[in-house]
Amino acid sequence: MRRKLRSPLPQRHGLDAVRLRTPVEASWATMRDHLVERLPRVAPARIDAMLREQRIVDRDGPIAPDAPYVPESFLWFHRDLPTEVPVPFAITPVYRDEDLVVVDKPHFLATIPRGQHIVETALVRLRRELDLPTLSPAHRLDRVTAGLLMFVVRPERRGAYQTLFRDRLVRKTYEAIAPYDPQLTLPRTVRSRIVKERGIICAREEPGPVNAETVVELLDQRDGPDGVRLGRYRLTPHTGRTHQLRLHMSGLGVPILGDDFYPVLTEKPLDDFSRPLQLLASTLEFTDPVSGRERRFRTGLTLTSFTSYAAWAAPVPPPAA
Repeated sequence: MRRKLRSPLPQRHGLDAVRLRTPVEASWATMRDHLVERLPRVAPARIDAMLREQRIVDRDGPIAPDAPYVPESFLWFHRDLPTEVPVPFAITPVYRDEDLVVVDKPHFLATIPRGQHIVETALVRLRRELDLPTLSPAHRLDRVTAGLLMFVVRPERRGAYQTLFRDRLVRKTYEAIAPYDPQLTLPRTVRSRIVKERGIICAREEPGPVNAETVVELLDQRDGPDGVRLGRYRLTPHTGRTHQLRLHMSGLGVPILGDDFYPVLTEKPLDDFSRPLQLLASTLEFTDPVSGRERRFRTGLTLTSFTSYAAWAAPVPPPAA
């Protein structure tokens, strides 16, 4: 098995450098010309500046602004970072050993860099805070979902733990707060077909072969705002479709509190940290593929709307600039 080519550039802000491989065909006179065509979202003037500042390198070091095109070679550089709103909530450690890091991820923090969320992600934060540059996620949680998130410390262990989640060998439960409907018979198993199209924010349920299954149980109920009763639910997914739990709860007529997607999509500014989705990844259980031990982790977080609806619904001031 061929070893991954190591970057000559160190991480920056907990992020690896981008690596590009140049094509075989030599239709460009210079490396600069190739980069301008290869990176259409980066202004040519910015590429020129990066070359002058020696921020684009190959295996031998920085490449010159007029360096001739070399086919089948590798280039590395760090992308310019977008301006991000700091997520004003801490990541809480749950467990750590030489193989695993398990944390409680707060609401509003993405798992990995993507789109508008790069530095303000759990992976990048933890790489910096724990000084673990090779840390990688074993699985993912939606940005708006809080709770248990597991990372792998050593690259050689990554495949073993990620395979657990891929093959559905991890037993997961979630808690959710949603309206209580006395006419809804629980527990029940919800089965449906969920489809998520690339480029469309929301998933949907449609007729066809079932690909999503969730066990829904009522744990408790209590009075909520304006005479509406709230339920505390345990959700046990047997599959892992995008937005599965949120869709299934909405389909039962009890959408999760704070859900801006289901049943109606509502745009929410990225600096609005109020009324977080009341969905929490509460337990993870599995047989460790390395040690053979049974592992069980439980969240230390709670969903505030059930015990203090007013505190959950209160506005959250945006973080200081």
